Amino acid sequence: MARRWSWDFEDEPKPRVPAPARPPPALTGGPPPVERPGDGGAGAREVQVRRRRAVALIAALVLVVVVAAVASGSHGGGKTAAGGAHARTHVASKPVTDHEKDQLGAVRSVLAYTPFVKEGSGKSRDIALTFDDGPGPYTPQVLAVLERFHVKATFFVIGKMLRYFSAAVVREIEDGDVIGDHTQSHPMLAHLTAHDQYEELFEQIARVELLGGPRPTLFRPPYGSFNATTLRELSKLHLLMTLWTADTDDYRQPGVSVIVERALEAARPGAIILLHDAGGPRTQTIEALPLIIKGLRAKGYDLVTVPKLLLDDPPPAGQPIPPNLSGD
Repeated sequence: MARRWSWDFEDEPKPRVPAPARPPPALTGGPPPVERPGDGGAGAREVQVRRRRAVALIAALVLVVVVAAVASGSHGGGKTAAGGAHARTHVASKPVTDHEKDQLGAVRSVLAYTPFVKEGSGKSRDIALTFDDGPGPYTPQVLAVLERFHVKATFFVIGKMLRYFSAAVVREIEDGDVIGDHTQSHPMLAHLTAHDQYEELFEQIARVELLGGPRPTLFRPPYGSFNATTLRELSKLHLLMTLWTADTDDYRQPGVSVIVERALEAARPGAIILLHDAGGPRTQTIEALPLIIKGLRAKGYDLVTVPKLLLDDPPPAGQPIPPNLSGD
Protein backbone atom coordinates (compact mmCIF):
# COMPACT_ATOMS: atom_id res chain seq x y z
CA MET A 1 0.00 0.00 0.00
CA ALA A 2 1.53 3.29 -1.08
CA ARG A 3 2.34 5.96 1.44
CA ARG A 4 -0.37 8.54 1.06
CA TRP A 5 -0.51 10.75 4.12
CA SER A 6 -0.17 14.48 3.62
CA TRP A 7 0.22 16.85 6.52
CA ASP A 8 -2.10 19.68 5.58
CA PHE A 9 -1.62 21.58 8.80
CA GLU A 10 1.91 20.79 9.92
CA ASP A 11 3.73 23.66 11.55
CA GLU A 12 6.17 25.37 9.25
CA PRO A 13 9.66 25.79 10.73
CA LYS A 14 10.12 29.37 11.74
CA PRO A 15 13.16 31.10 10.20
CA ARG A 16 15.73 32.14 12.70
CA VAL A 17 15.92 35.89 13.01
CA PRO A 18 19.44 37.10 13.73
CA ALA A 19 19.80 39.25 16.80
CA PRO A 20 20.21 42.95 16.01
CA ALA A 21 23.77 44.04 16.00
CA ARG A 22 24.86 46.11 18.96
CA PRO A 23 25.76 49.70 18.15
CA PRO A 24 29.47 50.38 18.34
CA PRO A 25 30.65 52.07 21.52
CA ALA A 26 30.96 55.82 21.48
CA LEU A 27 34.38 56.92 20.42
CA THR A 28 34.91 59.27 23.34
CA GLY A 29 37.96 57.62 24.77
CA GLY A 30 36.52 57.92 28.28
CA PRO A 31 35.64 55.11 30.72
CA PRO A 32 32.32 53.27 30.44
CA PRO A 33 29.41 54.84 32.34
CA VAL A 34 28.95 53.78 35.95
CA GLU A 35 25.56 52.32 36.98
CA ARG A 36 23.84 54.31 39.71
CA PRO A 37 20.67 53.57 41.66
CA GLY A 38 17.74 54.75 39.60
CA ASP A 39 19.84 55.05 36.44
CA GLY A 40 19.59 51.47 35.03
CA GLY A 41 21.17 49.46 37.84
CA ALA A 42 19.33 47.86 40.78
CA GLY A 43 16.52 50.39 40.47
CA ALA A 44 15.91 49.47 36.85
CA ARG A 45 15.87 45.78 37.70
CA GLU A 46 13.29 46.45 40.41
CA VAL A 47 11.09 48.24 37.86
CA GLN A 48 11.40 45.25 35.50
CA VAL A 49 10.36 42.85 38.26
CA ARG A 50 7.31 44.98 39.03
CA ARG A 51 6.38 45.08 35.36
CA ARG A 52 6.68 41.29 35.03
CA ARG A 53 4.47 40.81 38.07
CA ALA A 54 1.87 43.16 36.62
CA VAL A 55 1.94 41.32 33.28
CA ALA A 56 1.57 37.97 35.06
CA LEU A 57 -1.40 39.31 37.04
CA ILE A 58 -3.07 40.61 33.87
CA ALA A 59 -2.49 37.28 32.11
CA ALA A 60 -4.05 35.43 35.03
CA LEU A 61 -7.10 37.70 34.95
CA VAL A 62 -7.46 37.19 31.19
CA LEU A 63 -7.26 33.42 31.67
CA VAL A 64 -10.03 33.55 34.27
CA VAL A 65 -12.20 35.59 31.91
CA VAL A 66 -11.59 33.16 29.02
CA VAL A 67 -12.39 30.13 31.15
CA ALA A 68 -15.58 31.77 32.36
CA ALA A 69 -16.58 32.64 28.78
CA VAL A 70 -15.97 29.08 27.61
CA ALA A 71 -17.95 27.68 30.52
CA SER A 72 -20.90 29.98 29.85
CA GLY A 73 -20.73 29.28 26.11
CA SER A 74 -20.88 25.53 26.69
CA HIS A 75 -24.50 25.92 27.81
CA GLY A 76 -25.51 27.26 24.42
CA GLY A 77 -25.62 23.95 22.58
CA GLY A 78 -21.92 23.72 21.71
CA LYS A 79 -22.32 25.26 18.21
CA THR A 80 -21.22 28.55 16.79
CA ALA A 81 -23.54 30.77 14.80
CA ALA A 82 -21.45 30.42 11.65
CA GLY A 83 -21.90 27.09 9.92
CA GLY A 84 -23.03 25.23 13.04
CA ALA A 85 -19.47 24.05 13.76
CA HIS A 86 -18.83 22.90 17.30
CA ALA A 87 -16.60 25.28 19.21
CA ARG A 88 -16.10 23.19 22.34
CA THR A 89 -12.69 21.68 22.86
CA HIS A 90 -13.39 19.42 25.82
CA VAL A 91 -16.00 16.76 26.42
CA ALA A 92 -18.33 17.40 29.33
CA SER A 93 -18.14 14.57 31.83
CA LYS A 94 -21.14 12.28 31.83
CA PRO A 95 -21.85 8.85 33.30
CA VAL A 96 -21.24 5.80 31.14
CA THR A 97 -24.53 4.27 30.03
CA ASP A 98 -25.33 0.57 30.33
CA HIS A 99 -25.30 0.36 26.54
CA GLU A 100 -21.78 1.79 26.40
CA LYS A 101 -20.68 -0.65 29.11
CA ASP A 102 -22.08 -3.52 27.04
CA GLN A 103 -20.14 -2.40 23.98
CA LEU A 104 -16.94 -1.99 25.98
CA GLY A 105 -17.46 -5.45 27.37
CA ALA A 106 -17.91 -6.77 23.83
CA VAL A 107 -14.51 -5.37 22.79
CA ARG A 108 -12.86 -6.94 25.83
CA SER A 109 -14.59 -10.24 25.16
CA VAL A 110 -13.32 -10.36 21.57
CA LEU A 111 -9.84 -9.27 22.66
CA ALA A 112 -9.75 -12.24 25.02
CA TYR A 113 -9.62 -14.69 22.10
CA THR A 114 -8.20 -12.73 19.15
CA PRO A 115 -5.90 -9.70 18.76
CA PHE A 116 -7.69 -8.39 15.66
CA VAL A 117 -11.01 -8.09 13.87
CA LYS A 118 -11.78 -7.37 10.23
CA GLU A 119 -15.48 -8.31 10.17
CA GLY A 120 -18.16 -9.99 12.23
CA SER A 121 -19.31 -13.55 11.89
CA GLY A 122 -22.08 -12.62 9.47
CA LYS A 123 -24.97 -13.52 11.75
CA SER A 124 -26.26 -9.95 12.04
CA ARG A 125 -27.03 -7.37 9.37
CA ASP A 126 -24.75 -4.82 10.98
CA ILE A 127 -22.20 -2.87 8.95
CA ALA A 128 -19.66 -0.48 10.49
CA LEU A 129 -18.56 2.65 8.65
CA THR A 130 -15.07 3.67 9.75
CA PHE A 131 -13.06 6.81 8.99
CA ASP A 132 -9.26 7.18 9.13
CA ASP A 133 -6.68 9.96 9.31
CA GLY A 134 -8.74 12.63 11.07
CA PRO A 135 -9.54 14.94 12.48
CA GLY A 136 -9.14 17.43 9.65
CA PRO A 137 -10.80 20.36 7.90
CA TYR A 138 -13.35 18.08 6.20
CA THR A 139 -14.34 16.18 9.36
CA PRO A 140 -17.18 18.58 10.33
CA GLN A 141 -18.80 18.04 6.92
CA VAL A 142 -18.57 14.27 7.36
CA LEU A 143 -20.15 14.62 10.78
CA ALA A 144 -22.93 16.80 9.37
CA VAL A 145 -23.90 13.98 6.99
CA LEU A 146 -23.79 11.35 9.73
CA GLU A 147 -25.89 13.54 12.01
CA ARG A 148 -28.44 14.20 9.29
CA PHE A 149 -28.94 10.47 8.72
CA HIS A 150 -28.63 9.55 12.43
CA VAL A 151 -25.65 7.27 11.80
CA LYS A 152 -22.95 6.53 14.37
CA ALA A 153 -19.50 5.67 13.04
CA THR A 154 -16.01 4.82 14.24
CA PHE A 155 -13.19 7.34 13.77
CA PHE A 156 -9.54 6.29 13.95
CA VAL A 157 -7.90 9.51 15.04
CA ILE A 158 -4.31 10.73 14.73
CA GLY A 159 -3.19 12.27 18.02
CA LYS A 160 -1.07 14.97 16.40
CA MET A 161 -4.05 16.38 14.51
CA LEU A 162 -5.82 17.15 17.78
CA ARG A 163 -3.57 20.20 18.00
CA TYR A 164 -5.63 21.69 15.19
CA PHE A 165 -9.04 20.02 15.13
CA SER A 166 -9.83 18.81 18.64
CA ALA A 167 -13.31 20.36 18.44
CA ALA A 168 -14.22 17.86 15.71
CA VAL A 169 -13.31 14.94 17.96
CA VAL A 170 -15.31 16.46 20.82
CA ARG A 171 -18.24 16.60 18.43
CA GLU A 172 -17.73 12.95 17.44
CA ILE A 173 -17.78 11.87 21.08
CA GLU A 174 -20.86 13.94 21.85
CA ASP A 175 -22.62 12.42 18.83
CA GLY A 176 -22.02 8.91 20.18
CA ASP A 177 -19.35 8.01 17.65
CA VAL A 178 -16.44 5.84 18.76
CA ILE A 179 -12.85 7.09 18.79
CA GLY A 180 -10.09 4.63 17.94
CA ASP A 181 -6.29 4.89 18.04
CA HIS A 182 -4.54 5.65 14.72
CA THR A 183 -1.20 6.49 16.40
CA GLN A 184 0.23 9.86 17.31
CA SER A 185 1.95 10.73 14.00
CA HIS A 186 0.83 8.12 11.42
CA PRO A 187 4.10 6.18 10.91
CA MET A 188 4.77 2.77 9.36
CA LEU A 189 4.75 0.87 12.66
CA ALA A 190 6.57 -2.17 11.28
CA HIS A 191 9.64 0.07 10.83
CA LEU A 192 9.74 1.18 14.48
CA THR A 193 11.23 -0.31 17.63
CA ALA A 194 8.98 -1.70 20.34
CA HIS A 195 9.54 1.41 22.45
CA ASP A 196 8.65 3.77 19.63
CA GLN A 197 5.56 1.77 18.71
CA TYR A 198 4.37 1.90 22.29
CA GLU A 199 4.93 5.67 22.43
CA GLU A 200 2.96 6.18 19.20
CA LEU A 201 0.02 4.23 20.62
CA PHE A 202 0.09 5.61 24.15
CA GLU A 203 0.52 9.27 23.21
CA GLN A 204 -2.65 9.19 21.10
CA ILE A 205 -4.57 7.58 23.96
CA ALA A 206 -3.36 10.28 26.35
CA ARG A 207 -4.46 13.08 24.03
CA VAL A 208 -7.94 11.64 23.61
CA GLU A 209 -8.30 11.27 27.38
CA LEU A 210 -7.15 14.88 27.87
CA LEU A 211 -10.17 15.93 25.80
CA GLY A 212 -12.35 14.11 28.31
CA GLY A 213 -13.07 11.28 25.88
CA PRO A 214 -13.15 7.60 26.84
CA ARG A 215 -9.92 5.67 26.56
CA PRO A 216 -9.68 4.14 23.05
CA THR A 217 -9.99 0.36 22.92
CA LEU A 218 -9.69 -0.04 19.14
CA PHE A 219 -6.62 0.49 16.97
CA ARG A 220 -6.08 0.71 13.23
CA PRO A 221 -2.54 0.54 11.83
CA PRO A 222 -1.56 3.37 9.49
CA TYR A 223 -0.98 2.03 5.98
CA GLY A 224 -1.93 -1.40 7.35
CA SER A 225 1.65 -1.65 8.67
CA PHE A 226 2.18 -3.87 11.71
CA ASN A 227 4.26 -6.81 12.90
CA ALA A 228 4.54 -9.19 15.84
CA THR A 229 5.97 -6.36 17.95
CA THR A 230 2.86 -4.29 17.23
CA LEU A 231 0.60 -7.07 18.50
CA ARG A 232 2.62 -7.34 21.72
CA GLU A 233 2.41 -3.59 22.33
CA LEU A 234 -1.32 -3.61 21.58
CA SER A 235 -1.78 -6.35 24.15
CA LYS A 236 -0.06 -4.21 26.81
CA LEU A 237 -2.49 -1.36 26.10
CA HIS A 238 -5.56 -3.60 25.72
CA LEU A 239 -6.19 -2.43 22.16
CA LEU A 240 -8.03 -4.53 19.58
CA MET A 241 -6.55 -4.14 16.10
CA THR A 242 -9.42 -3.26 13.78
CA LEU A 243 -8.77 -3.95 10.11
CA TRP A 244 -11.40 -3.79 7.38
CA THR A 245 -13.51 -5.91 5.10
CA ALA A 246 -13.30 -3.43 2.22
CA ASP A 247 -11.25 -0.31 1.47
CA THR A 248 -13.09 2.11 -0.80
CA ASP A 249 -9.76 3.75 -1.75
CA ASP A 250 -11.52 7.08 -1.40
CA TYR A 251 -8.19 8.65 -0.47
CA ARG A 252 -7.23 8.34 -4.15
CA GLN A 253 -10.28 10.42 -5.12
CA PRO A 254 -11.47 7.99 -7.82
CA GLY A 255 -14.83 9.75 -8.20
CA VAL A 256 -18.02 9.80 -6.16
CA SER A 257 -19.73 7.03 -8.12
CA VAL A 258 -16.71 4.73 -7.76
CA ILE A 259 -16.55 5.24 -3.99
CA VAL A 260 -20.27 4.49 -3.67
CA GLU A 261 -20.03 1.42 -5.90
CA ARG A 262 -17.11 -0.04 -3.94
CA ALA A 263 -18.88 0.44 -0.62
CA LEU A 264 -22.14 -1.12 -1.79
CA GLU A 265 -20.43 -4.03 -3.57
CA ALA A 266 -18.53 -4.85 -0.37
CA ALA A 267 -21.70 -4.90 1.71
CA ARG A 268 -22.31 -8.12 3.60
CA PRO A 269 -23.38 -8.89 7.16
CA GLY A 270 -20.66 -7.93 9.63
CA ALA A 271 -18.62 -5.88 7.16
CA ILE A 272 -16.28 -3.09 8.24
CA ILE A 273 -15.90 -0.45 5.52
CA LEU A 274 -12.90 1.88 5.37
CA LEU A 275 -13.30 5.55 4.43
CA HIS A 276 -11.30 8.70 5.23
CA ASP A 277 -12.25 12.05 6.71
CA ALA A 278 -8.78 13.63 6.44
CA GLY A 279 -5.32 13.17 4.96
CA GLY A 280 -6.20 15.17 1.85
CA PRO A 281 -9.23 16.61 0.03
CA ARG A 282 -12.35 14.68 1.03
CA THR A 283 -15.10 16.37 -0.97
CA GLN A 284 -15.73 13.17 -2.95
CA THR A 285 -16.13 11.17 0.26
CA ILE A 286 -18.57 13.76 1.62
CA GLU A 287 -20.65 13.61 -1.57
CA ALA A 288 -20.56 9.81 -1.63
CA LEU A 289 -21.49 9.31 2.02
CA PRO A 290 -25.27 10.04 1.74
CA LEU A 291 -25.50 7.67 -1.23
CA ILE A 292 -23.63 4.97 0.67
CA ILE A 293 -25.89 5.32 3.69
CA LYS A 294 -29.07 5.23 1.61
CA GLY A 295 -27.80 2.30 -0.46
CA LEU A 296 -26.84 0.19 2.55
CA ARG A 297 -30.11 0.89 4.31
CA ALA A 298 -32.01 -0.02 1.14
CA LYS A 299 -30.26 -3.40 1.34
CA GLY A 300 -31.53 -3.84 4.88
CA TYR A 301 -28.32 -3.12 6.80
CA ASP A 302 -28.00 -1.37 10.15
CA LEU A 303 -25.12 1.10 10.31
CA VAL A 304 -23.35 0.80 13.66
CA THR A 305 -20.06 1.46 15.41
CA VAL A 306 -17.43 -1.27 15.58
CA PRO A 307 -18.11 -2.00 19.28
CA LYS A 308 -21.83 -2.35 18.52
CA LEU A 309 -20.99 -4.73 15.67
CA LEU A 310 -18.84 -6.79 18.05
CA LEU A 311 -21.69 -6.87 20.54
CA ASP A 312 -24.24 -8.03 17.95
CA ASP A 313 -21.98 -10.12 15.74
CA PRO A 314 -18.59 -11.04 17.27
CA PRO A 315 -16.01 -12.57 14.91
CA PRO A 316 -15.32 -16.31 15.04
CA ALA A 317 -12.42 -17.59 17.12
CA GLY A 318 -9.37 -19.24 15.65
CA GLN A 319 -8.82 -16.92 12.69
CA PRO A 320 -5.20 -16.78 11.48
CA ILE A 321 -3.37 -13.51 11.97
CA PRO A 322 -3.44 -11.62 8.66
CA PRO A 323 -0.15 -10.57 7.04
CA ASN A 324 1.22 -7.07 7.18
CA LEU A 325 -1.09 -5.22 4.81
CA SER A 326 1.37 -2.49 3.86
CA GLY A 327 3.73 -4.78 1.98
CA ASP A 328 6.76 -3.43 3.84
